[in-house]
Amino acid sequence: MGCGGFCATVEGMPDSSGKPGQSVAKEDLERIAGTKVDRVATVDSPRIFITNNLYFWPYLLIRNKMSMEQQRFKVFKFGGASINSIGRIKNVGHIIRHWQHQPLMIIISAMGKTTNALEKVAEAFFAGRQEESLQLFEVVKQSHIDMAKGLLEKDFDKCLAHLSDIITEAEWMLHDKPVRDYDYYYDQIVCLGEMMSTIMMNAYLNETGIHTQWLDVRDIIRTDDNFRDANVDWEVTQQAIGNGQLATGNWQSGNPVFLTQGFVGATDENESTTLGREGSDYTAAIFANLLDADSMTIWKDVESVMNADPRQFADAVPIPELNYEEVIEMAYYGAQVIHPKTIKPLFQKNIPLYVKCFLDASLPGTVIHNNVVKNLPPIIVRKENQVLIHFHSKDYSFVGERPVGQLYNLLEELRIRPSLTQNGAITFLCCVDDREDKIQKLAFAASDLFDIQIEKGLTLLTVRHYKEELVLALTEGKEIVLKQQEGNETVQVLMRP
Repeated sequence: MGCGGFCATVEGMPDSSGKPGQSVAKEDLERIAGTKVDRVATVDSPRIFITNNLYFWPYLLIRNKMSMEQQRFKVFKFGGASINSIGRIKNVGHIIRHWQHQPLMIIISAMGKTTNALEKVAEAFFAGRQEESLQLFEVVKQSHIDMAKGLLEKDFDKCLAHLSDIITEAEWMLHDKPVRDYDYYYDQIVCLGEMMSTIMMNAYLNETGIHTQWLDVRDIIRTDDNFRDANVDWEVTQQAIGNGQLATGNWQSGNPVFLTQGFVGATDENESTTLGREGSDYTAAIFANLLDADSMTIWKDVESVMNADPRQFADAVPIPELNYEEVIEMAYYGAQVIHPKTIKPLFQKNIPLYVKCFLDASLPGTVIHNNVVKNLPPIIVRKENQVLIHFHSKDYSFVGERPVGQLYNLLEELRIRPSLTQNGAITFLCCVDDREDKIQKLAFAASDLFDIQIEKGLTLLTVRHYKEELVLALTEGKEIVLKQQEGNETVQVLMRP
């Protein structure tokens, strides 16, 4: 095989004569590596070594000597399930070690069920149950300290000092009394989960020889003060990236590995904000866009994107390839694999998104891009705890364009996104997630125009690329409240148990 000057020797692979030591062309290295090879040159040991199923390619040695400006970040996002035990934290470290030869931006979520636990802290604090909120927070705090103690051999004291800075900040607030809206306190408390998990992860990586730079994302991602669903100020955030440690000229090492928090931002008053539940995916996409990243990878506990939630449907199947448009549709209808706002920043820069399994990194996963994908299986989304709001005209006049427009304005002001709507002559039906505070505000604001009824405890089923027999099977034995179809592509069914 002719190499044209781009050759390396692969240990243990036979050449055309059947002997070890075959020369491998540049394009073959790219195929094996699954990524672009800038160039391959002779080095002291120009071989691919295979150890514990991990490949170390000679082109990595070459790239280390290249101008760092020519390298592009890979952005990795690890969710809470990937770091909910010492074993899994070490596994994440193993994955990062494999990719540390090029710039990495790593986004980490809160550990395990920490977000849910901190939500209970926020609820107790806002309800005036101060002692309960402090006790609940103590449990969260101690679980992180215990995890750090079991994880770290040399750097525990250093890690504990960093954790204590964050913990003290929270405890000061919990000893006070609430004087602002619940959403404000939610963000100040719940964001601490991401802060603590990244402090621990950063300490572990550095202790094990992976030089990692911890960043407080609140110094980078600037948002408005729409607490719990904040909007990003892209211009200010871009400036923070361009002027901070992420700027190429400010890198402290040849192979920078940066680690920061998902889900979190801050206002220009330095008040913590969050980007909506599951917003860590969105955080990763923000960084991917503003860093002009080579790719973004979401590491999950499933083998790939599935056509349904495997916890709800045992016969769910993996989908190896999707495009941006299909994923946006899935997210719109409530699929929990990709955050609804994640795709747009990637689409704008044509950045591929990979969904991989952190339990077995050798699995192919799913790649999401901008190409046409055909022959997709039915995609099923089931959302529990739905609320149907009936808006009924008070004077039996038609519910026309103007009153419906007023309702949509109210929904936008309250940041409520309907899962399903239906317009009748004198009624307007709206299905939403069960957010008690927002639903009550909506009902009060609309009560001058409409008589309002609220029905809770419903389930919304959405099937894309559906077949009628599948829909019949999924709704068997259920009382159908509402059914809506969009051509032959999508059907939605709102059901009582």
